Amino acid sequence: MSNTKVSLPVIRRLPRYFRYITELKAMGKTRVSSSQLAEIMGSTPSQVRQDFNCFGGFGQQGIGYSVDLLYDEISHLLFPNDKLNAILVGAGSLGATIANFVLNDAEGVNLTAIFDNNLNLVGKTLHNIKILDAESIVDYCHENKVDLIIMCIPKSAAEKFAPVLVNTDVKGIWNFTHYDFSIFDKSLVVENVHLRDSLMALSYRISHTDEQ
Repeated sequence: MSNTKVSLPVIRRLPRYFRYITELKAMGKTRVSSSQLAEIMGSTPSQVRQDFNCFGGFGQQGIGYSVDLLYDEISHLLFPNDKLNAILVGAGSLGATIANFVLNDAEGVNLTAIFDNNLNLVGKTLHNIKILDAESIVDYCHENKVDLIIMCIPKSAAEKFAPVLVNTDVKGIWNFTHYDFSIFDKSLVVENVHLRDSLMALSYRISHTDEQ
């Protein structure tokens, strides 16, 4: 891999490359050119080559890329070690949906526990995982290897949870709340997913198609 620090836009494109490469691999394709990838990605061949050069290039100029090599290399970049162990906070409807996705469709993540502060839910199961009391999160994280926390709780609850989060020593947050944990702790690696923002952006684009 290149020693150059990889920019966030390039990192965000890696999962898309991986998704399309996985599809090409499933179709039995053995090679793909930067032009073909650019067409799929909606970018340019030079952009594809620049992105791949951040990680060493992945191929030999003029003959395209080996699909199997791209799959292996990008897979290793995205999932360099064993699966990341995750816990989910919030067993409501959104939490249930995200848990189902992680258990059945996500790659590289192992959901080990689910927590909630609703005592009517504690002790029950969600997707065959027992729901634990949110007050036991710190102890659980100290007793088990936890790489990331998936947050599916209201903003007010997330804000109250932030000081507790520091005591878990977990550094990665997949955040579906409207509270930015990185403001509270700059050392956290946070991926914010704002469903409302995304929907509003889509609404704007639909409503202003003539201006684009």
